[in-house]
Amino acid sequence: MAKDNFEGRVKLEKGAYKRAFRVFRYVKPYKGIFTVGMIFLFLSSLATMGFPYLLGGLFGTEGTTENNPFEFNNLNNVNVVLLLLFFVFLINAIFSFFRIYLFTWVAEHTLEDLRNDAFKRLTFSPISFYDKNQVGELSSRIATDIGLLQDLLVTNLAEFIRQWITIIVGIAVVAMISPKLLGIMLAVVPVVIILVIVFGRKIKKLSKEAQSAAAESNNILSETLTGIKNVKSFGNEYFEMARYGLQSKNIKLLSIKGAVARGLFASFIILGLFGSVTFVIYKGYSMTLTGELSSRDFHTFILFTAFLAASFGGVGTLMGKIQRTVGATERLMDLLDNPTEAITNQKSDIRLKGKVEFKNVDFLYETRADVDVIKNVSFLVNPGETIAIVGPSGAGKSTITSLLLRFYEVTSGAVLFDDKNTLDYDLTELRSQMAIVPQEVMLFAGTIKENIAYGNPDATDEEIRDAALRANAMEFIDKFPSGMETLVGDRGVQLSGGQKQRVAIARAILKNPTLLILDEATSSLDSESERLVQDALDKLMQNRTSVVIAHRLSTIKNANKILVLDKGELVEQGTHDELIAQNGVYTKLSKLQFG
Repeated sequence: MAKDNFEGRVKLEKGAYKRAFRVFRYVKPYKGIFTVGMIFLFLSSLATMGFPYLLGGLFGTEGTTENNPFEFNNLNNVNVVLLLLFFVFLINAIFSFFRIYLFTWVAEHTLEDLRNDAFKRLTFSPISFYDKNQVGELSSRIATDIGLLQDLLVTNLAEFIRQWITIIVGIAVVAMISPKLLGIMLAVVPVVIILVIVFGRKIKKLSKEAQSAAAESNNILSETLTGIKNVKSFGNEYFEMARYGLQSKNIKLLSIKGAVARGLFASFIILGLFGSVTFVIYKGYSMTLTGELSSRDFHTFILFTAFLAASFGGVGTLMGKIQRTVGATERLMDLLDNPTEAITNQKSDIRLKGKVEFKNVDFLYETRADVDVIKNVSFLVNPGETIAIVGPSGAGKSTITSLLLRFYEVTSGAVLFDDKNTLDYDLTELRSQMAIVPQEVMLFAGTIKENIAYGNPDATDEEIRDAALRANAMEFIDKFPSGMETLVGDRGVQLSGGQKQRVAIARAILKNPTLLILDEATSSLDSESERLVQDALDKLMQNRTSVVIAHRLSTIKNANKILVLDKGELVEQGTHDELIAQNGVYTKLSKLQFG
């Protein structure tokens, strides 16, 4: 399946973190603001650590006058300490505001660049990419992965760094209070870290499986809604419900399994860390009884130990979230590093004359490398000529149009435009002089005017209307109350097949291509719609090179040349009369249609 192809490249393995860190190249343009945010993060963390230090001093008793000027029984000093505590809270609040604002600012600018780059990559990706990956899954993954990355950049990364600052400062303070107590405390930390890593890997694996299942369910949802007419016409609503329900159940089971793992992880943090803290506090209290530790230092030690325990617990939770984000970021960065077509935004002054030639062309799809789709095909189309391509289903007709548009590169041989290899042209320059009217017209959700203007976004209203007139589209457009501003609905659902075809023809007329490709443009229409569409096509084909993929042979009798494909090979070519006289494949196709 497509999922396997995409997933296969992005499984978390050795070096996953290094590959995921590629995302920080998008942070680089904002490194100045990010650095300032890090400074505020560091300052707010230090300010937070001032709270247990000052609070610990309030509980000092005997032997504290020399070391701590703030005696608990001295009212004035207590007021000073409380004032300092208020000051700590105030500067912490200020630092925290700027830290949150700056990290969010950097994150949102970074994510904007990421979204735009991801959309660009998907738009510029070759058609072969979409042969391997399902659109619904790709869009779902991007939405999910960017959401996780947003959580990381806005909250989780800052909190993770904050917890480690707390741990480092806390350990330093505890070391100054009592190296012996620090040694006892650190004796349990390695065990905790090892178990955090073990649990983290398990949680990461389960989270990744749940993400994949969610992406697959979204893909089923997208497919079902896109093909809702097919679902209903075949009466397969319950079948789709069962298919989606099975995937939903899988998500539920994986999520519950992940919750069990996270629950055990949290239980370990509570039992292991806080149990260890209780043991360390007991040892500290014992030291106060023997005089090894003052009461003030003991109280300060308790507060710092509590902060350290909370920070270790927070690190464990955040580590699970970060590990989950690593997989998402790695997938996203692999997509952003995916090869794209060389598309430019520059208009070319070069105008093709319309000569097209295939020279000994062989072609096979990457996804079907064992099947030769096109085998040693050669033909020539002179400027202004109309060439028709016919043949049984699967003969390779539509593949010819894909090669003309350079959706794929030929396996061997060459495609020439005006005696120049297609590879020597700028891709944008080449496609800007082609237009295709397919069998299944794709209209964008918007107005009729916007869909016609898609052929030339710079066209004036007069040019758009003229194109619609020449496409016989005004015949139905003027009947709509909103005229050109009529909304076509999702994928053009508000228009009939014939109406959509005429909108597509108007779009092609507006583009004014040198090479026109018609891919069975009338095969699915009724007689009246076909007449109107065919009349519009005849106008469009005048004085331009046209390649017609035909199902109805009656529409191509007047073509300058007809190519007959069978199993990827060019078996016959000539005019209609010449091919009938040969009594070959074309004659058989003709007899099947006309009796």
